Amino acid sequence: MPRTGAKRLAVSFTAGRLTHFGGVYLLHCFLQQLQIRTLLSRQVRLPERNNYFTITERLFALLYPMILGLDTIELSVLLGTNGVFQYLTGLPRFPRANTLRRFLTDNAVELLPRIKAVHHQLRKYFLILPTNRSSYCLDFDSTARTLYGNQEGVVKGYNPNHPGKKSYHPLICAEAHLQDCLGGTLRYGNAHTADGVTEMLDAALQTLPPRTRTIRVRADAGFYGKEFIEALQGKCIDFAVVAHLTAPLRNRLPGLKYQSVGTAWSTAELQYQPHGWKNRYRFVVLREKLTEERRDQLKLFMTGRFSYHAIVTNMNLTPHGIFRFYEDRAGLERIIRSLKEDYPFATAPTNSFAANALYAELSLMAYNIVVWFKRLCLPEDWQSYTIATLRHRLLLIPGIFTRTNNRPRLKLPKSSPYQETFLYAQKKINTLQSLV
Repeated sequence: MPRTGAKRLAVSFTAGRLTHFGGVYLLHCFLQQLQIRTLLSRQVRLPERNNYFTITERLFALLYPMILGLDTIELSVLLGTNGVFQYLTGLPRFPRANTLRRFLTDNAVELLPRIKAVHHQLRKYFLILPTNRSSYCLDFDSTARTLYGNQEGVVKGYNPNHPGKKSYHPLICAEAHLQDCLGGTLRYGNAHTADGVTEMLDAALQTLPPRTRTIRVRADAGFYGKEFIEALQGKCIDFAVVAHLTAPLRNRLPGLKYQSVGTAWSTAELQYQPHGWKNRYRFVVLREKLTEERRDQLKLFMTGRFSYHAIVTNMNLTPHGIFRFYEDRAGLERIIRSLKEDYPFATAPTNSFAANALYAELSLMAYNIVVWFKRLCLPEDWQSYTIATLRHRLLLIPGIFTRTNNRPRLKLPKSSPYQETFLYAQKKINTLQSLV
């Protein structure tokens, strides 16, 4: 007899005490222990009448779905059918999608600067935890988010992966070692790469501890320009910024004295003052000896058998050390990819640019909350896990909600391989100090 599965299994949709988000209780405890909701309620106030939900309840109704991977406002309706989730998070019931979208469009202009101020305060608090650092490395980059429709600000501009498509062009700043996002702003699709970068630099510097000894900045060629470089130099910040190979600079490259750093690579340096700049700066050059295959691949400046890369810097590392230092900037690309794939950053849930900018700021806050939770509450071997792994292993574990002796109890799977991690996180959460 061949084996068969169950034949007479009755199915009913009658269980009302189940949840797919049992692990979100940890996140709720984390936010509750820090009293972040209280902080928001005190600093983000708007005059409203006859509204069933408070400002903070609607903000958390936007933040929780982002953290759980429900990347559109419409998908957040799934949480509206989960009474256990509402009980765990303290929401009276989950707002409808239209309620949240109207909340964004009606209040964005007043709410965005207040949310940014609270987010800035949180960044300053968490940046020195669990231990204070004496040096920080800030990476800057921009990205394009291709969108389809006629939303305000979604226009043709910089979009290397989809040339000619309309997009937003947000700007991002992150701390390289801790992976905290220290700045992010939504911009029109036709914004120049460096638009607003000096203002973001100033804001990011305000989050750093006053006794910071060393600050380093890395940025690609889109940020190469007099204003940004002179701002970095004037603030005594170490920097490495990819330089444009303009004609006057190109003409100097073949005549430099190069030192080999491998079979195909060699480095050199020169002092050079670009046209219109006030001072001379150190430029380090990396020369690559080309094979026929590499010649077909590259679109960089080439002279004969070589291609060239240049970085403007004020650091004392060797030329090869400068390029090695710059290569570590790849971590920011992973952060941006996570923001775009795992969070709804730079999407357009409304037609209003201001409302979408507020939504983008909340998605950055959701990203940072996960980073802070992971750094302060999870074991060391979990620190490198992506948000997708954390959701799968911790936040989205199933559970059942019961009452024993009139006391609520969340029961999680007995066979869960991550029980020790869950209990470890609970203990760490209880040691955190409140923000208010």
